[in-house]
Amino acid sequence: MAVCEVCHKTGQSGNNVSHSKRRTRTRWLPNVQKATVLVDGTAKKMRICTRCLRTHYKQLMKG
Repeated sequence: MAVCEVCHKTGQSGNNVSHSKRRTRTRWLPNVQKATVLVDGTAKKMRICTRCLRTHYKQLMKG
Protein backbone atom coordinates (compact mmCIF):
# COMPACT_ATOMS: atom_id res chain seq x y z
CA MET A 1 0.00 0.00 0.00
CA ALA A 2 1.32 3.43 -0.94
CA VAL A 3 1.59 5.41 2.29
CA CYS A 4 4.21 8.07 3.03
CA GLU A 5 5.90 7.49 6.40
CA VAL A 6 6.45 11.24 6.90
CA CYS A 7 3.15 12.93 6.01
CA HIS A 8 0.95 9.77 5.99
CA LYS A 9 -0.40 10.63 2.55
CA THR A 10 -2.55 7.80 1.14
CA GLY A 11 -4.48 7.17 -2.05
CA GLN A 12 -7.64 8.90 -3.15
CA SER A 13 -10.53 7.38 -5.06
CA GLY A 14 -12.93 8.85 -7.54
CA ASN A 15 -14.29 8.59 -11.05
CA ASN A 16 -12.59 8.65 -14.42
CA VAL A 17 -14.98 10.62 -16.62
CA SER A 18 -14.74 10.12 -20.37
CA HIS A 19 -15.80 12.57 -23.07
CA SER A 20 -19.16 10.78 -23.26
CA LYS A 21 -19.51 11.23 -19.47
CA ARG A 22 -19.25 7.53 -18.65
CA ARG A 23 -17.89 7.06 -15.14
CA THR A 24 -15.57 4.29 -13.96
CA ARG A 25 -14.07 4.05 -10.49
CA THR A 26 -10.33 4.65 -10.16
CA ARG A 27 -7.67 5.22 -7.53
CA TRP A 28 -4.88 7.80 -7.47
CA LEU A 29 -1.89 6.72 -5.40
CA PRO A 30 0.90 9.01 -4.15
CA ASN A 31 4.36 8.69 -5.71
CA VAL A 32 6.05 6.80 -2.86
CA GLN A 33 9.72 5.84 -3.22
CA LYS A 34 12.14 3.91 -1.01
CA ALA A 35 14.81 6.37 0.08
CA THR A 36 17.57 6.65 2.66
CA VAL A 37 16.86 9.75 4.74
CA LEU A 38 18.82 11.34 7.58
CA VAL A 39 16.70 11.31 10.74
CA ASP A 40 18.36 12.88 13.80
CA GLY A 41 21.79 12.36 12.23
CA THR A 42 21.29 8.66 11.42
CA ALA A 43 20.50 7.20 8.02
CA LYS A 44 17.14 5.43 7.88
CA LYS A 45 15.41 3.70 4.97
CA MET A 46 11.87 4.97 4.56
CA ARG A 47 8.98 4.88 2.12
CA ILE A 48 8.56 8.59 1.46
CA CYS A 49 6.52 10.54 -1.09
CA THR A 50 8.44 12.66 -3.57
CA ARG A 51 7.03 15.91 -2.17
CA CYS A 52 8.43 15.12 1.31
CA LEU A 53 11.71 13.93 -0.23
CA ARG A 54 12.06 17.22 -2.12
CA THR A 55 11.34 19.22 1.05
CA HIS A 56 13.84 17.14 3.02
CA TYR A 57 16.65 17.79 0.53
CA LYS A 58 15.80 21.50 0.37
CA GLN A 59 16.18 21.68 4.17
CA LEU A 60 19.52 19.81 4.00
CA MET A 61 20.91 22.21 1.40
CA LYS A 62 19.70 25.26 3.32
CA GLY A 63 21.71 24.55 6.41
